[in-house]
Parts: sequence; C-alpha cells; structure tokens
Amino acid sequence: MVHFSLRRDWIGRIRLALTLFGLPHTVCTAGFRPAISCSSTPPLRTDHTIRPPTSSFCSISSTGVWTMSLLAAHHVKSRCVLYPGSDVKRFPVPDDKVDWNQIWPQYDPVSYTAPIVKKMPEWADPDIESFSPQFNTINDSVDRTSFEGIYKVKEGKPLNPSGRTGVTGRGLLGRWGPNHAADPIVTRWKVDAKGERVHHPDSRRPILQFVSIKRKDCGEWAIPGGMVDPGEQVSLTLQREFSEEAMNSLSASTAGRAEIHKRITNLFNSPGFQVYKGYVDDPRNTDNAWMETVAVNFHDESGNSVSELPLQAGDDAGQVQWVDVDSSFALYASHAHFLELVATERKAHW
Repeated sequence: MVHFSLRRDWIGRIRLALTLFGLPHTVCTAGFRPAISCSSTPPLRTDHTIRPPTSSFCSISSTGVWTMSLLAAHHVKSRCVLYPGSDVKRFPVPDDKVDWNQIWPQYDPVSYTAPIVKKMPEWADPDIESFSPQFNTINDSVDRTSFEGIYKVKEGKPLNPSGRTGVTGRGLLGRWGPNHAADPIVTRWKVDAKGERVHHPDSRRPILQFVSIKRKDCGEWAIPGGMVDPGEQVSLTLQREFSEEAMNSLSASTAGRAEIHKRITNLFNSPGFQVYKGYVDDPRNTDNAWMETVAVNFHDESGNSVSELPLQAGDDAGQVQWVDVDSSFALYASHAHFLELVATERKAHW
C-alpha cells in the first residue's frame, strides 16, 4: 500500500509577489555551463513541479523573468561533459538549446553506445536498425511507455522528453527510450544507547537514517535500486533490489535467506509512500535513452524489522551502511532530492 506525497508549489507565488513589489529575487541565467558537475545535486521536477535551481547556477536579478528553460532546470547531470565510463565528450548543450522545439541546425551530438550494450546482453535491445520496437506502449513485455507522457520518435529513434544531452545512441543504457528503475528508500530513526530518538542540534528535528550503498561503477553513495525486469511489477523490483544489493541475499544460506525474505516482506508490505515517479537526471542519459524511476519510502518505525539484520553489500555495491539523512551528504543522480522529500514527509532533519 503506497501513500502519495503531495506538495504545494509556493515558488511562483513568492516570485510574483516580489516582482509586484519591485524587489530582487533569484532567477537563473541562460547560456553555457561549461563545467557541469556530475556529482552535484541538481534541481528536479516532482509531480510536475519544478524545484528552484541551486545557487551555483543562479544570479540575483531585479527582473521578473526566469530565463532558464524549465527543461534545463532538471536536466543537468544528463549534460555532463564526459560521458560516464568512457572518454566520450558530449556535444555542449547550453540551457536555451535543451528543448527540442528550439531550432538548432548546428547541433552535432556524438553517437555512443557502450561496448557492453553492443554485446546484446539479455537486458539490452538490439541496434535500432536490427529491429523495429513499438514505442509509447508495452512491447513484448518491455514497458516502453514514459511517466512523462507521449514522447516523440524521429527517424525510428525515441527522443529524450527532457531535451538534448549532447550524445545519441544508448550509452550505458540497454533500452531505446525509457529505462525503468525502482528505488527503495528504507529508513529508520537514529536512536541513542537508551533507544531514544536523536535530534539534530541545529534543526531540533529527529534524525532519519537510510540504507545506502556505494556504487562500484562510479564510487558514489546511492539508494540501492535497480532496473525493472520485463513484465515485473515495480513492487517486486523494489523488494528484490533491496534484498540483493543491501542484504546480499543471493549468497546467504538457506536459513539466512528465509529470515531476510521474511523481514523484508513484512516491511515492504507495511504502509509506505511514493516519493517520486518520473524522469531522472542521470549522467547515463542520451538523446535516445533515458532513466525513469519510481522511488518509494519504507520506514522501519519501531527499529525491529530490517534494522536488526546485518547489512551486506551485493555484487553491484562496494559498501552498504546506515547513513544519517542530511543535506550535506552527497549522493548519486537525483537521490539527494528523494531523501529531502522523505525527510520533509516524516518531519525529520534535513
């Protein structure tokens, strides 16, 4: 059972009020970001609401015009200068040219599909010239629909709904079009030796902890998520990925695997809430392949469920541990934003 997190967007109202009174406010300037950081936390749209950009990309202005396109606002890591796991450099895409509707005849993106994808493992599509998938629908059990709605297809290839990335092909992603993932955010309250909740000295709010893995491919800390298999329900993906990546259930003994399954099943059958569903600003994204996810928070309120099980990193994780939820902790892709939403929902420190 999943409860949906709903939020009111005050940004537009505040901006309008400041504009009416002639006061300066923060807007984003269009143009190049020659050194976009792939490890920084970008702004991200949640339930079709654009969150304000970070201060590093903004300037103070007395005008009331937001010159940065809404697409560019949550399309930052997808334009990293260097494509991950390679020496391929993206064609530079300025903020005002992200949108496909902007005419840009000079656009000359680099074509790149990683060698591992070209070997056609079971999780990857063939080359687009070799088959003709049906996009914007479920095709041979592969979900090619997007949470963002109907996406365009040009010359047989799907177009990233968030705009240009500077790279065509699939990069490290297996599917043409949306590549669906699921991110289970498992949390508990941080407690002291007496079992009392620990409150942050500044915010005075209780501190949440979440299960985090250190990715082997890039060394960044992340939520232990993974790809949704063809025909698989997202709820099963959430449970499977957490079991494999954070508990290493695949290498556990028969008795250990049964105990892990019992506790995780109980937790994942408990009330949780959907934190986010949609496009993910991921450094692996290309013009023709992109990440989308469903992030769901499962909270061990009493601390006697999965909190009592020893964490053990699976094959895809270098390390795994309980980490305090805090805005200063750098995370992969858009995961920090997901945790901010969890902290807000649970009235915890951020």
